[in-house]
Amino acid sequence: MQFIDTHTHLYLPEFDQDRDQVIKNAMDHNVQKMLLPNVDSTTINPLMDLVKKYPSNCFSMMGVHPTSVRVDYEKELDIVESWLKKEKFIAIGEIGMDLYWDKTFQKQQEEVFRRQLNLAKKYNLPVVIHARESFDEIFKIVDVEMDDRLTGVFHAFTGDNNQAAQIVHWGFKIGIGGIITFKNAGLDKVVRNIDINHIVLETDSPYLTPVPKRGKRNQSAYVHYIAEKIALIKEISIEKVANITTDNAKQLFKL
Repeated sequence: MQFIDTHTHLYLPEFDQDRDQVIKNAMDHNVQKMLLPNVDSTTINPLMDLVKKYPSNCFSMMGVHPTSVRVDYEKELDIVESWLKKEKFIAIGEIGMDLYWDKTFQKQQEEVFRRQLNLAKKYNLPVVIHARESFDEIFKIVDVEMDDRLTGVFHAFTGDNNQAAQIVHWGFKIGIGGIITFKNAGLDKVVRNIDINHIVLETDSPYLTPVPKRGKRNQSAYVHYIAEKIALIKEISIEKVANITTDNAKQLFKL
């Protein structure tokens, strides 16, 4: 039984004291591969250092997170493309829109998202989409940009049945994380209707820690709590959840 954590920020300062132990712990819990989305230009070096240290286990993405989008976004996009030209990445990510905290840079977020979708097409890479309080805005852009070169995953999915159906219709995967274990999230009812062939597992660690570890720092080893919950909802074995979601991730990210 093997898992892939398709979304973890192991390079962040939250793991500076025990990063090697956290990775060992993940491997001890059958998580052999951990996929690392970038945040912005300040996180590239720690991310790349980690990938160099664990080339068989940690895999890098390149992109600008929506909450890092400011007026100087052109500079950030230039840095992203300069890295895409010189290194190998498994995806463009994490990209998207976040209108939860602040709508000041909404127009810039839309532009940066659109530009990064086009980078994904140019470099033949999947995208990892962050959608927070922004499904409508993101869907409008994806609808315009959609063609047979565009593929990816909506990470940390919190949408409804209709949104899930649209994502599947586009041929995208749906990233399910710790929120599935939260009592009042209601995500379990939506996941019940999503074919498991469209699902990948993720932690988004150090954030969104699943029950029963909620309140503590999240880590890749906790993927199995998410898998257990999906197995319960789908009434299938955890081994089957592991096998199918791992195959889905390998296929999407060409691992």
